[in-house]
Amino acid sequence: MNTSTAQPQRLESLDILRGADLFCLVGLEAVIHALSAATDSSWFAPVSRAFTHVEWAGFSPWDLVMPLFMFMTGITIPFSLSRYRSAPWNRQVWARILKRVILLWLFGMMCQGNLLALDPSHVYLYTNTLQAIAAGYLISALIYLHCRRSSVRIAVTLLLMAIYCVGMHLCGDFTPDGNFAESIDRECLGRFRDMAATSADGSVIFHPHYRYTWVWSTLTFAVTVMSGVFAGTLLRQAHITSLRKALIMALTGAALAAIGWMWHPWHPVIKRLWTASMVLVSSGYCFMLMAGAYCVGDCIGIRRPFAWLKIYGMNSIAAYMIMSCVDFSSLSRSLLFGLQQFTDAYYPAVIAIANATITYIILLILYRHRIFLKV
Repeated sequence: MNTSTAQPQRLESLDILRGADLFCLVGLEAVIHALSAATDSSWFAPVSRAFTHVEWAGFSPWDLVMPLFMFMTGITIPFSLSRYRSAPWNRQVWARILKRVILLWLFGMMCQGNLLALDPSHVYLYTNTLQAIAAGYLISALIYLHCRRSSVRIAVTLLLMAIYCVGMHLCGDFTPDGNFAESIDRECLGRFRDMAATSADGSVIFHPHYRYTWVWSTLTFAVTVMSGVFAGTLLRQAHITSLRKALIMALTGAALAAIGWMWHPWHPVIKRLWTASMVLVSSGYCFMLMAGAYCVGDCIGIRRPFAWLKIYGMNSIAAYMIMSCVDFSSLSRSLLFGLQQFTDAYYPAVIAIANATITYIILLILYRHRIFLKV
């Protein structure tokens, strides 16, 4: 990891959209759920559900947070790696790619793999959004550097999705216990499968409620990142006007989402398995969100109302690591304990707001000092 004091040329819309994604993740979610528990009313329930993952089949707005993060990672690939396409095995570029993959993997183990527990019995290997991004980024970078024609990249991406589908349809079903991705994870990861697995008397016991899959889903993680690569490739086309780019992304997104939902009865939209239909649905929404952000931020140039989101978007890794590894609740409760008598059931919401505020202040200090943590 390094610190940079220079601001490279960036897409305003990408920083703003990434910032909105991270703001929801590191600040808004905890506040919404705390308010939902405090109000305990039917009118607030739809808001709370929008910030809650679907239990199995289906899709909620909150299910879009991780795919959007991965999609935006893909957008950056054409901007950062295009100059290496004439020499795809360049040592410099692969040192850069592998460094990023390794750091993301280690950060993922810190966030959700209990690496910071310093206890080998609680180390888990493949458990986190950052690791899914790392795996998808590695495969997508390989495809982008070695497949010069867009048609070939599309064909390879469809092949990855087809391989995933063949395994899921021929070797299992789409139930929590009967799906192929679940069996692959149990076989490959065993005791290292997140908190879902423990060892007892030489055998591995899997938690019955943990249903996220990673190993087989790597194929579709890569497809999600590649969808961002296609968006980034479009955005780099100088001969296409900005408004036309936004229109193409919007129409592409609508088509992908429609195809994904039409496929749902035969190949269900299940985020926990990262099914191919879920990839189409989520990528479609990502295309449409990017189209809207690009139209507003880069085409029309309305940026000032959204400038605060760049504080999250330009330090997304820092924001994610702070949210995942540091709990500010003790500090917040120490400073605000006197408010509990006045806020009653809303006191947890006050603490959640305080935690989010502390995170924002840290990111704001980094932003004002032009310090951006990168991998």
